[in-house]
Amino acid sequence: MRKKNRDREKQITLRIDEKFNQFQERIGIQFNRLDLLKQAFTHSSYVNEHRKKLHADNERLEFLGDAVLELTVSQFLYNKYPTMSEGKLTKLRAAIVCEPSLVTFANELQFGELVLLGKGEEMTGGRTRPALLADVFEAFIGALFLDQGLETVISILEKIVYPKINAGAFSHVMDFKSQLQEFIQKDAAGVLEYVVLQERGPAHNREFVSRVLLNKEELGTGTGRSKKEAEQHAAQIALSKLKSPLQEK
Repeated sequence: MRKKNRDREKQITLRIDEKFNQFQERIGIQFNRLDLLKQAFTHSSYVNEHRKKLHADNERLEFLGDAVLELTVSQFLYNKYPTMSEGKLTKLRAAIVCEPSLVTFANELQFGELVLLGKGEEMTGGRTRPALLADVFEAFIGALFLDQGLETVISILEKIVYPKINAGAFSHVMDFKSQLQEFIQKDAAGVLEYVVLQERGPAHNREFVSRVLLNKEELGTGTGRSKKEAEQHAAQIALSKLKSPLQEK
């Protein structure tokens, strides 16, 4: 009986290891310490049910990963938005590292498939629980930082997080029109004007195209589900164009 149990546990361990090996291949990163990677995905409920084995849960790694995320996202925002105020940077960072955003990142990397859970947590849907997935994402970042350093952490964020920032996924907490106005006013460059170029699509799925002009000269064109959203997008495009020459100097 004991031998059967040992064989069964060995098979389970092999299956777990295979999952983590496949995950490393998928993200293109090989951990030096596989135990750190596993720990990042180990929930306290799993540890409680496997007390005879020397498992550690992911809570300490989560603590570290939270700090690493704050630093790396802060650095990215600081460089990307050179004219944004401290208050607005803080608000934007909060939107990027909040639980719903972290869950989105975790789901994109299919973290739910890898989490090691106790039976009770598994039965109550722990594998898809938002708070758990957000914690796992932070723990993974903490483990990656310890194992590979900050550069590798940034390489993952460049694939998963930064593109969403660049695409305006968090623009609901940003006011690009105000930023553009501030940017223009610094040089007393003239008057901004927003013009709706087009309304298209059915009433239930309307899309607007808006253009922002400076002294009648086009700065950017954007789209959105409302006039306001299209104007914000146009302002975002304009800001990118205006700031890129500054960043090249």
